Amino acid sequence: MKKLVLLLVLILCFSVFAACSKGNTKPNDDENIESTTELKYKSFTLVVYDPDGNTEAFAVSTDYETVGEILLEKGYIDGEVSEDGLLVKTVNGITLDQAQDGMHWAFYINGEYAVSNVDKTPVTDGFIYEFRAEN
Repeated sequence: MKKLVLLLVLILCFSVFAACSKGNTKPNDDENIESTTELKYKSFTLVVYDPDGNTEAFAVSTDYETVGEILLEKGYIDGEVSEDGLLVKTVNGITLDQAQDGMHWAFYINGEYAVSNVDKTPVTDGFIYEFRAEN
């Protein structure tokens, strides 16, 4: 119960942080260019449930198109690319192999098991993406 309350407090804190940082855009300093390009950043929360029952949450802000792109870039995940997409084997430095450990990383979106691979999932502002170590 304490872990759930702590997780909810962390998610609330990250949501407030994300809401406060939404207006960050980089203005163009070149006076000869009439229009400016605004970068559209989206923020989301990544929650990792490891095999030992520990939970860790991260606030992520990005202009990348897919969740997989930014999580790979930041080093939160790693894996192997197959014809079906990215097979995530490592999350937050923890590697799982179904054949060896009997466990794998399952991907969830807002608490629901994802029907798309992380590398095919578009970033949606305010969403919670999770990786859970499962049998």
